[in-house]
Amino acid sequence: MLNKYNCIEWTYEGRILTLTLNRPERLNAINGELHKELATVFVDAANDPNSDVIILTGANGSFSAGGDVDWLQGQIDDHTKFELTAREAKQIIFAMLDCEKPIIAKVPDNAIGLGCTLALFCDVIYAAETARIADPHVGIGLVAGDGGAIIWPQLIGYARAKEYLMTGKALTGAEAAQIGLINHAVPASELDAAVAQFTQKLASGPLKAINWTKVSVNIGLKQLAHSIMDACIAYEMMTNHTHDHQEGLNAFKERRKPNFKGM
Repeated sequence: MLNKYNCIEWTYEGRILTLTLNRPERLNAINGELHKELATVFVDAANDPNSDVIILTGANGSFSAGGDVDWLQGQIDDHTKFELTAREAKQIIFAMLDCEKPIIAKVPDNAIGLGCTLALFCDVIYAAETARIADPHVGIGLVAGDGGAIIWPQLIGYARAKEYLMTGKALTGAEAAQIGLINHAVPASELDAAVAQFTQKLASGPLKAINWTKVSVNIGLKQLAHSIMDACIAYEMMTNHTHDHQEGLNAFKERRKPNFKGM
């Protein structure tokens, strides 16, 4: 199973499995290969006989900087590529929700865009106090269609969610914990120990009760995700074709402020 993955590292500490997004040279930004692996990794981890609890994190001090710019540009240049991305995007979210094992996010820094969505769909989220957390899809002219529009309102309410998603405003880990977007923010030097202590507590607990409690809590969230994910992805696909999205990517690459036209 481990040989299937080039961009996600599997490591074990007893019955605790750590899945590490591993593109450190790009701050673990998600390209086509990593996106494809994310579409299957939670199914494989759910069926893994050697683990009971999952930690999701990133390599070299970052969680994930979001979508890789070259990958995003490729989907503008060839619109048919977004069809695969859309299918995989649904598989990622549904597999995370279907996985009975607890998934704990460990966010040292940079949970951005899809990286942020991955963290927020975990069951419990720990972050460094100084971590940068944001969903700035709109900053490059895209709808937050990969799951952000689903999970943010469930965590912090609709008014706050719309404020952050419509502006792409970033929060620190401490700010995110204060408003309930994540569970815990701790000093960066204490993050590993805090996650290890919590996951060990889960791993030594009544696993069937823990797993099925997660399943029970997720019923409503799964219903919501299945009811609106297709529309969210469709709206994101529509913005993939717009002038503003290309301008947003150009501005990002050129490190300048975008000149959006609303078209």
